[in-house]
This record gives sequence, C-alpha cells and structure tokens, in this order.
Amino acid sequence: MRCLMTAWDGNEAELRAWLRGRLGNAHDAEDILQDLFLKAMRQDRKFCELTNARAWLFEVARNAMADRLRLKKEQVELPDDLAAEHEETPAVESLAACLPRALSELSEGDREAITRCDIEGLSQEDYARLKGITLPGAKSRVQRARKRLREHLSGACQVKFDAAGKVCCFVPRDDQP
Repeated sequence: MRCLMTAWDGNEAELRAWLRGRLGNAHDAEDILQDLFLKAMRQDRKFCELTNARAWLFEVARNAMADRLRLKKEQVELPDDLAAEHEETPAVESLAACLPRALSELSEGDREAITRCDIEGLSQEDYARLKGITLPGAKSRVQRARKRLREHLSGACQVKFDAAGKVCCFVPRDDQP
C-alpha cells in the first residue's frame, strides 16, 4: 500500500484546506478526511491501479462533502392543517385573454405581421417573400407591429413590464370585443 501512502502524503494538506474552505468547519473537514482515507484503503490494490490518484481523492471528497451537507439540512416539521399555497397563473399567461381583442384593434398590416410571424410561426424570410418585400423590410415591419401591439396592450389592458421587459401584471378588460 505504498502507493496509497505516497498519494495520501502528497495530497492530504491540499484536501484538508479544500474541505475546510468549502465546509467552513475544521471538525467536519477532518471527519471527511478520515472517511476518505478509509475509502482509499478499502480500494486496496485498485487504488494503486488508478491513473490519477489525486483526481480520485478529490472526487470522493467532493461526493462525501455533498452527502454530509445534504444530511445536515435542517428540516422543519409542518403542521397538518397548513393550507397549500395557491399557485398563481403567471401574468403573461393570463394576458392571453386580452391578446385577441388587442390584435383585432391593430391595423390590418400590423395584425397580419404579428399573426403570420409570431402566432403562426412563419419565418420573417417567408413573410418577406409572401408580401413581396425585402427581408430587412419584413423584419422592420414585424418589429414596428410588435412595438405598436406592446403600446396598445400597455394602454388597453394596463400591462406593466418589469425591469427585464417581462409582463409582471395587467388589468383585464371587462368588455368583450
């Protein structure tokens, strides 16, 4: 087992420092280090056949650390009468009810560009061919239509956007088209 001792002597200090840094607790690091040494010893001759003993030691140490952290997670017992949280539908999904009316209130050209490219999935290149315009012209038309739809939704459905530009909330319209 000379190969084990050589590998251990060459890596023990680095393993200890790595474990202490990750765990923040010297006692836990020492426990894992001892367990790691025992696992390496149990490998017997197989340990000597490893092509990279250092990599094996660190991999087993990482797994042992993960296991220890998983077991340490504090668990809180929940009361039986705790009501389940109602999952709220994301605002963007609820907004789908407002979209058909908002689309119908756009110009024919804007409605067609959005319907063809965004709803039906027609590529902008195919849309350009269909309309007999250049690809840059089609892209520009679709972008302008999307901008006008966004502005219309902001006003008609009182859509609000978060800092990332995603729908965060809106007020549904009561009246039907």
